[in-house]
Amino acid sequence: MDRGHNVLSPHLEREARPDGIRAVLARVPLLKDVRWDNVGLERLSGALTNVSYKVTTEAGAYVLRLAGEGTSEYVDRTAEGHNARAAAAAGVNAEVLYFDAREGTMLTRFVEGVGMDGEGFSSDPWAPSRAALALKRVHGAGRVFRSRFDAFAMIDGYVDLLHRLRMPLPEDYYEVGREAEAVRRALEASPMALVPCHNDPWPGNLLDTGGDIYIIDWEYSGMNDPVWDLGDLSVEAGFGPEQDQAMMEAYYGGPAPAALYSRLALYKTMSDLHWSLWALVQHANDNPADDFRTYAAARLERCKARMGGADFGLHLATAGTAAAVPRPRASNPRCAYRSDSGHRAPPHKAPGSVQRPASTPLPPSAASA
Repeated sequence: MDRGHNVLSPHLEREARPDGIRAVLARVPLLKDVRWDNVGLERLSGALTNVSYKVTTEAGAYVLRLAGEGTSEYVDRTAEGHNARAAAAAGVNAEVLYFDAREGTMLTRFVEGVGMDGEGFSSDPWAPSRAALALKRVHGAGRVFRSRFDAFAMIDGYVDLLHRLRMPLPEDYYEVGREAEAVRRALEASPMALVPCHNDPWPGNLLDTGGDIYIIDWEYSGMNDPVWDLGDLSVEAGFGPEQDQAMMEAYYGGPAPAALYSRLALYKTMSDLHWSLWALVQHANDNPADDFRTYAAARLERCKARMGGADFGLHLATAGTAAAVPRPRASNPRCAYRSDSGHRAPPHKAPGSVQRPASTPLPPSAASA
């Protein structure tokens, strides 16, 4: 599920017409002999930067993704193709049948399911655990992803970009930025092994088939601290303490140490800061998809609230011991490596503009440690 700009370029509009779609499909070896009079096309909702279609043929149903013009400037399509296939091999993503890294065109097998951005988490008490196990399968994939996702580097990149766009930063940012440096130091003092991560697990990217949960949209996947995925999911799904606990215990196979809950809390804080700055970039670029200025202010305010919480200092102190506690290992040790604090990645996109409720305090098991 893609949530970027809301205006299709003339190039994408041209390709999105039936004749343009047929021209794209004609380049897909799997469909080269298809009878076009028997092909059904249905535009899928939810995408704002790219455009996707359900393609129904006599041989089966597929999803065709056409990349928005200019998206390759901030999305590494070669890495996306590699990572999406690795996730499919792990049983978490739809099978990738065709991928053109130059144009960003992708064909996957259609998976029947329901996005979890509606009542997926509120109506199913097992949903946090199921989502956690889906992410765990990603993190245990047997190949290294060909990209690095570094939230701190992206925050730095967004700030630089806002300066270039002559967009003043909110006065509150400078105070928050100093606290963010403290978070960076706490996490880098005790680096976790980096594993393949999705990095954008908002509920709309989780597809519930009634049995398994598939995770779609791998544009921003890369090697990362696995707790980022858990923290970002918690923020975007609006988890409370019981859902956080269910997610963590499912992921770690039992009660998780306080240090990991503290690491989770710090990443939830950084998630709000990261997406707040991303929204300011959208506002500076006159993106008409939503009121990004209001969205940015709300997420920055929530970030400040997290930093001002009574437990924030405890989380900073406790998170630094997380690397010493047991945690899941990748099935192939070659797919994990230590973080390089000097490695900085380019900016990535953020979750959508739905305001999520602020996180509530940690479970008693974490707060009392």
